[in-house]
Amino acid sequence: MPIVTVDGARIPYRVEGSGPVLVLVHGTGAGSVTWESALGYFTDRYTVVLPDLSGSEAAEDDGGPLTAGLLAAQLAAVLADLGRGPVDVLGYSLGAPVAVLTAAEHPGLVRRLIALSGFCGQQDPYVHNGLSVWRTLADRPDAFARWAMVTAFSRPYLNSLTPQAVEALATAMRPTPNLLRQIDLDITLDIRAALPRVQAPALVIGCALDALVPVANARELAAGIAGSRYAELDSGHVARVERPAELAALVDGFLAETPVGDAA
Repeated sequence: MPIVTVDGARIPYRVEGSGPVLVLVHGTGAGSVTWESALGYFTDRYTVVLPDLSGSEAAEDDGGPLTAGLLAAQLAAVLADLGRGPVDVLGYSLGAPVAVLTAAEHPGLVRRLIALSGFCGQQDPYVHNGLSVWRTLADRPDAFARWAMVTAFSRPYLNSLTPQAVEALATAMRPTPNLLRQIDLDITLDIRAALPRVQAPALVIGCALDALVPVANARELAAGIAGSRYAELDSGHVARVERPAELAALVDGFLAETPVGDAA
């Protein structure tokens, strides 16, 4: 597995599939493994690159506070290490503002940009308070995991599962030092100043049933990126689980309709 070193942090990344490069940037959680259930919707036609940035379980660093700039620098190092020229980047949740900031600060590395379930930062009191409540549950692992479940997934999706499947989700995301670092960043980040500097063609995807980061935040992100396209999925925050086929169709459509030079 390739590894890039950025300011002492060791950032691994995986490569799956074949075709034009599509980089999938993880959000708050264990890291690139969170994309696993959706990979099959992309790897038959893209070379999918899956970095593990600081805060993921696979990355190695000093355990200090995370910043959007730090993660953007790590993502940029991965993109440069690929040696494939500018490539397409899809950032999910926390990965969305990280991808946006990377596109703004390293325009030569990001060919086209897709932001899924994203947000600009702490200006939304609803998001700030919801994340803050989640953070305070760190010493109550069961409550922490159930709060993550009910805010991440939509009511229709959860109600479609068996009781056993719901219980499995309710115990899946337990607090770890790295996860708490990511939540601390979610609470404090603000990338609004970077939005006007994004030059790459962009697609912003909001989730209409998102209880964690309500869809108004994705709409605000789209409004701040000049010329961006906007689309919505009838999903909770974790559209890569709830609506993977529809997500893949939106990605395919955007990339097919927005040609930029030769395929990487």
